[in-house]
Amino acid sequence: MPRFARVFPRILLAGLFLFLAEIPLHSQVDSAAGALPDAPQAQAPAASQTPITASPQQQNGTAAQSVSVSGTILDSNGGTIEGARVAIRRRSGAEAHILQSGSDGQFEFTGLPPGPYELSVKAKGMTSYVSPEIQLKAGDVRILPQITLNVEAAATSVTVNGDDAQLSVEQVQIAVQQRVLGIIPNFYSTYDWNAPPMLAKQKFQLSMRSMFDPTAFAVIAGIAGAEQYKDVYPAFGGGWQGYGKRYGATFANHVSGQFFGRAVYPAIFHQDPRYFYKGKGSFTSRAWYAVSAAVIARSDNGRWGPNYSNVLGDFTSAGLSNLYYPQSERGAGLVFFNGLTLLGGSAAENLIKEFILKAITSHIPKGADGQP
Repeated sequence: MPRFARVFPRILLAGLFLFLAEIPLHSQVDSAAGALPDAPQAQAPAASQTPITASPQQQNGTAAQSVSVSGTILDSNGGTIEGARVAIRRRSGAEAHILQSGSDGQFEFTGLPPGPYELSVKAKGMTSYVSPEIQLKAGDVRILPQITLNVEAAATSVTVNGDDAQLSVEQVQIAVQQRVLGIIPNFYSTYDWNAPPMLAKQKFQLSMRSMFDPTAFAVIAGIAGAEQYKDVYPAFGGGWQGYGKRYGATFANHVSGQFFGRAVYPAIFHQDPRYFYKGKGSFTSRAWYAVSAAVIARSDNGRWGPNYSNVLGDFTSAGLSNLYYPQSERGAGLVFFNGLTLLGGSAAENLIKEFILKAITSHIPKGADGQP
C-alpha cells in the first residue's frame, strides 16, 4: 500500500477527531453664608437686589475684584475622570485651594484674587499634571483647555483582584461546563478576552478531565473503527485484536497530546493552553488569528509569544508513538508526519472554534464576547 495512501486517511481521521472532541482536561459658595457677621451693613442703592458679599481678599479696606478658573479632566480615551484632586496655588507660595473633579470631570475655583497661578491635577493610577503659569487679571472668568491624564506605566499590566488560586479554580469550573450542543467538550475555548490565567495545578486538572471525558472514549472508538475499515496500519491485523490495538494507539496519542501539550509544557513555559476567541474584525483577520494560534500563545502574564507548549506537545506525542505503532511504521517519518498532522489539526480546530462553536456551545459566561 503506497505510503501517502496510508498517511492521508490518518490526517483526515486526526482532523475529524480534533473537530469532534476537544478534550481539555473582562461649587458654588452661598454668598449669604460668606457674609461677615460683624461687618457694618453697606448702603446699597434701593433699586439693587444683589446682596453684597464681603471678600476675604481685601487690601487697604478695598475688595479686590475676584476671578474664577474652571476646566475638565479627561483620560487618554476621552472619558471624564471623577474624583481627581485639583489644586491651584499662587506662584508666591500662598496656601493652595483644593477640590475634586465632579462626575462630569469638571472643576471650578471661584473668588480668587488676580495674580499668577499654577494648577496641578492628580488621580489614582494616572499621570499627574502641572500647568504652566496662569496669569489671572481682575474680573477674569477663565476656562482652561481640556486636561488629559494618561495611565501610569506601572498600571498598564493587568491586575486581577482576588485570590489567584480561587480565580484559577473558577476558570476550570467555567471551562468544564462548556459543551458543543451540550455534549461534546469545548473546554479549551475561552470567550473572555481578559480571563485570568490558570495555575499549574488547574492546568493538570483540566487536562485530566479532558483525557477521561466520556465523549473521548466514544470518539476514539469511532476513529479506531474507521482505521480498521480502511485497514490503516495493516500490521495491527484484523478482527477484534486488530481493533483493540488501533483503539489503544489512538487513545495513547490522545492522552500524551493532552498531558504534554495542555498540562506539562504550559506549566513549564507559563503559557495558557486555551484558545482565546477573537470574534472581532474582518473574516481574513480572524482566520489568520485562528490559524496562527497553533504556533502563537498567550503567556500567563498576558503577553503573546511562540506557542512552545502546543508545538512541543504535538511532537512529543508523535515521538512517543514510536513505542506502540507497528515496527514497520516507526522512525523519523512517523514522528514528522504525526507531528505536522497534529499541528495542522490544531489550526483547523481553531478555525472551527472561531467561526462555528460559539453559537452552539452551552454555558458561555454572560457578557463574554471575545476581544474588546
